[in-house]
Amino acid sequence: MKIIDGKAIAVELREELKKKIAEKTQKPGLAVVIVGEDPASRIYVRNKIKACGELGIRSFSYELPATATQAEVENLLDELAINQEVNGILLQLPLPKHLDAESACKHIPVAKDVDGFSEENLGLLCLNKAKITACTPSGVMQLLKKSGVDVCGKHAVVLGRSATVGKPMAMLLLNANATVTVCHSKTQNLAEICRQADILISAIGKAKFVTADMVKQDAVVVDIGMNRDQDGKLCGDVDFENVKDKASLITPVPGGVGPMTITMLMYNTYFATYKE
Repeated sequence: MKIIDGKAIAVELREELKKKIAEKTQKPGLAVVIVGEDPASRIYVRNKIKACGELGIRSFSYELPATATQAEVENLLDELAINQEVNGILLQLPLPKHLDAESACKHIPVAKDVDGFSEENLGLLCLNKAKITACTPSGVMQLLKKSGVDVCGKHAVVLGRSATVGKPMAMLLLNANATVTVCHSKTQNLAEICRQADILISAIGKAKFVTADMVKQDAVVVDIGMNRDQDGKLCGDVDFENVKDKASLITPVPGGVGPMTITMLMYNTYFATYKE
């Protein structure tokens, strides 16, 4: 068993990106919009702004109250869409329940959609033509690559089918010539399917759901989940302590996929600025 060190790989990638940005005259500009007081969202936004500062990316932060209307959110996004100082726009999700996130996201131009969530960017991903892809799945692909995992021809099983993680994860793997199975809440014989995986990726948001009996010997296990266990301790979807000795490679939580998500957001902002 070898633990995939997401922190170390993220540092390596950020150093490469920092050097590229330092060579540019025009610095990228990332606008982050947060609505409401969700504690987890505030931590994410703070980390994103910090990463921008470390890499030489200009950050613009916009905070709206939880009582903000749909029109107020969309009007702000419209203003950022035409602001030439802003190369990328990130609308921090989830939004307060009274707001329509899908409608709001349509006010972010495809060229500034650094989250990779727009219908057009997801469609391009399906056609294997995407330049900007969802940050967390992109981060997983980088972790696999940097860890020497060749996904070509491998059977990859993805747990979860969300439009922001599960589906783009499956498409990235398929585009890299893996054979992909996507499992979800209606999947029958789930444990049996998981045991067939050379690469098992979980993104379902259930603490320690993936147990050792669901994992094939020497499989690569990637845990995208971020949960709290019964003691309130941070954990993933995978029962790490019992699975780690069965896996050939495994990501921890925290310190696995998490650091890569913000790193890939920085890469997407770079691409949105320079188209390279």
